[in-house]
Amino acid sequence: MPGRTSDGDERRTDERVGEAARHPGTTPARSWLRRAAATLVGAALLTGLVQLPAATSAYADGASGSSTAELDVDSLSPATPTKNDTLTISGTITNNGDETIANAHVGLRLAASGPLASRSAISNTEASGGFSSLDGGEVPGHSANLPDIPPHISLPFTLDVPVSALGLGNDGVYQLGVTASGSTKDANYQHVLGIKRTFLPWYSQAGGQKTKTTFLWPLIDRPHMDIRTPGDDQQSPLFRDDDLAAELAPGGRLEQMVSIAKGLPVTWVIDPDLLATVDAMTKPYKVLGPGGDPKQTTPGSGTEYAKQWLNELQNAIQGDEVVALPFGDPDIASIAHHGKDVSGTIGHLKAATDLAAVTVQTVLGVTPRTDFAWPADGAVDPSIVGVATAGGADKLIARSDSLRETGSLGYTPSAARPIGGGTTAVVADSSLSKAFMSDLTRADSSTLAVQKFLAQSLMINQQAPEQQRSVVVAPQRMPTTSQAQAMAAAISASRSGGWTDPASLSAAAKATPDPGANQSVPGGDAYPATLRRQELSIDAFRQIQSVQDSLNSFLVILSRKDRVTTPFGTAVLRSMSTQWRGDTDNAWSFRGDVASYLSGLTQDVRIIDKKSITLSGRSATIPVTVQNSLAQQVTGLELRLTSNQNNRLDVGAPQTVDIDGGHNRSLKFRTTASANGKTWVSAQLFTTDGTPYGQPMVFQVNVTSITDTVMLVIAGGLLLLVLAGVRMYRQRKRRALREAESRDAGPDASQSGCGGDVESSGTVPEQPGDPAADTAAQSPGDRAPGEKVDR
Repeated sequence: MPGRTSDGDERRTDERVGEAARHPGTTPARSWLRRAAATLVGAALLTGLVQLPAATSAYADGASGSSTAELDVDSLSPATPTKNDTLTISGTITNNGDETIANAHVGLRLAASGPLASRSAISNTEASGGFSSLDGGEVPGHSANLPDIPPHISLPFTLDVPVSALGLGNDGVYQLGVTASGSTKDANYQHVLGIKRTFLPWYSQAGGQKTKTTFLWPLIDRPHMDIRTPGDDQQSPLFRDDDLAAELAPGGRLEQMVSIAKGLPVTWVIDPDLLATVDAMTKPYKVLGPGGDPKQTTPGSGTEYAKQWLNELQNAIQGDEVVALPFGDPDIASIAHHGKDVSGTIGHLKAATDLAAVTVQTVLGVTPRTDFAWPADGAVDPSIVGVATAGGADKLIARSDSLRETGSLGYTPSAARPIGGGTTAVVADSSLSKAFMSDLTRADSSTLAVQKFLAQSLMINQQAPEQQRSVVVAPQRMPTTSQAQAMAAAISASRSGGWTDPASLSAAAKATPDPGANQSVPGGDAYPATLRRQELSIDAFRQIQSVQDSLNSFLVILSRKDRVTTPFGTAVLRSMSTQWRGDTDNAWSFRGDVASYLSGLTQDVRIIDKKSITLSGRSATIPVTVQNSLAQQVTGLELRLTSNQNNRLDVGAPQTVDIDGGHNRSLKFRTTASANGKTWVSAQLFTTDGTPYGQPMVFQVNVTSITDTVMLVIAGGLLLLVLAGVRMYRQRKRRALREAESRDAGPDASQSGCGGDVESSGTVPEQPGDPAADTAAQSPGDRAPGEKVDR
């Protein structure tokens, strides 16, 4: 097989060397040369992978198959040992080959070159790979024997090595190699089958200045609250999902971030939106239903977790510095590159900064620092600096892979850099900050990350041990649980190591800058393309500002502005969150829901549609109804009617509108028509500043004119009615006069006018027109129906 030499090949080589040595006439010198040549031939056949026998080893180590066994170093304790300690290394060995590993053992090797010379040497060291003589010899007398390991089987191991047996010298960072050795059927001799490299910080002499180290501890999460309400009587908070409950529950990411950092010397960097969201969870809340349905909500499950988490956080931050990011953690770089040219965007950033202090004080009862800005991954350019300062920050958390050194210094400079305009860039160390960004769910990865962090930290100190320097560590914004645990382990180990002292972020910003450190902000063309692709687009900022404009128009008509200002104001800030990077779909959905909900609320105050209206005459009243479906009174609106033909139809003057919540109001406009025909009329609401509110309602007015003939007929009929009334009045007056005269004449008046004799019977002869028998007397004024009365 290529790269491997069989036992038979080695025996044949040895036989040829022996025969040459016994050949007659061969001198000892020539015999030595022959053996040397054979050795070189064997080395060539082994392609440099066979290590010659070491003086300290009773067996020959060979590199044949040095990747056959895979080693995981799950723990290394203590991480920063002293000379009296015993180094305990535990982990597993996995046989990735197809043959059983026999006579296996685990050993520890110290690189033969001594302490590493630079930070780049640490970065360039491969954790795994082919074994070489540079890895050093195995520490004698301190190996761990293992039983045979069948193919594709893993076995645990524990290796104890006294630190005194390592032969460590000067302070510095030493490369350790944990090796698995054994033999296989094809290579039946002891050789290295696998190696895992790590680092051992050694600080026994403890001379010089300690490095002031600031470790940022971020409490940040993506937005979870929804702008809408579930519509219940309690107006419970509505959440887009219930994921935050799992984060706050025991063992969850945010629960671990608080519990493991308690007592550690860190600077807390908090997004106040997270505090406001968790505070809302301390009361009953609802969660959107399937597909984000606000009408099919379910109860939230994190109320008790939220209460417990806030209590733990209040206890954990005691005595530590708290830095509050602008509310919602707005994406400063996105604003600088796409949003600053959209009117109002910078104002949002300033509002977010102002709201941050209030939120932290209200929820945690502490006064935070709000003068720090933290762009994504600490990448900066002049436009980012300008936006940060415009938002109220005069200190910028940058990273050294953005604000790079020019190479004039032979050591890592202090973090503080004055960059002009009264602004200070606090430059976090890139290697230290990115030490925990990989997947650390496996114990092996976590252990190696901690040791590499400690190695870089000690190497910074050893670069210029007599010079006091300040270093800042700014990890990723949202560490996982395993990453947070590794960070906490590194902080504790560096403290016990003795070469660092903790410092707050404020102290790091005030530290004396190194005169030779780079203070020039890189140009915009140096901004990483990968980060630029993740930014919010200019269309996103236009949509956000459109929502703000609509909100401003809506607020002027409300009697209870606070009920709308807070939820929509915070939703606008959440729309610009740095946490939307790499999550374009959810960012778009969030902004769309905010815009849609606001549009629905504004449409709850509207003019009720009407199709058309007919006016029969020169003047009439047109009713227009305004509906308020909100739960509060609206004021300050003005309703205007506009005719598309003012010369034909005058629609009257504008009218003010005040409507209680849940009510309608009908306003009547006095109109005057000067011609027949159809005219279009537009009804539009306006705010007090003359801005149109809502959509206009357009309807048709049909004016029907009345002819002169018809008017004359109607006038004649009215005249006849008047004359008839006068006649009836005069007739009643004459009748009343006759009745009065009859009463004055007395009872004989009836006889005096007969002119004839009366019969002895006493009855009056019947006369034509007398009443019929048994009927009531009819007064002279009573007339038969339809009877004409002459004056």
